[in-house]
Amino acid sequence: MKLNELHDNPGATKPRKRVGRGPGSGTGKMGGRGIKGQKSRSGVAINGYEGGQMPIYQRLPKRGFNKPNRKTFAVINLGLIQKFIDAKKLDAKKDITEEALVASGALRRVKDGVRVLAKGELTSKVNLTVTGASAGAIAAVEKAGGSLTVTAPKADAAAE
Repeated sequence: MKLNELHDNPGATKPRKRVGRGPGSGTGKMGGRGIKGQKSRSGVAINGYEGGQMPIYQRLPKRGFNKPNRKTFAVINLGLIQKFIDAKKLDAKKDITEEALVASGALRRVKDGVRVLAKGELTSKVNLTVTGASAGAIAAVEKAGGSLTVTAPKADAAAE
């Protein structure tokens, strides 16, 4: 295979639509914008505009609330922990902490703590120390003969 023989799959690329390039192009003269009116002009952004009437998104009442100091947890499933143990990236004999999970590459960062969920199977006997865990995850770890310790989430310095 040579460089000049490289090509994309048929139908993978479409030629660019050249608007306003003569009657033969199919989009000549008015360029597919119709005749006159606001939308035929350039520089128009009228999403949600209702002709001067109060738009529906402003007429309807606001609902809900976003807590500014809520905690966000890094989530990991038991199946992923088992996968990393099988790949010898985590040592099941040592205590598995949040720092160990980050060091092994199972998690990118700890955030406000790590929460373990019960998706997947855990066959190894492990001692986990994390910030949070679902009831199913705790049961699955104990069923495999290990222990799961839940610690309190980190106290936020800005909250005090």
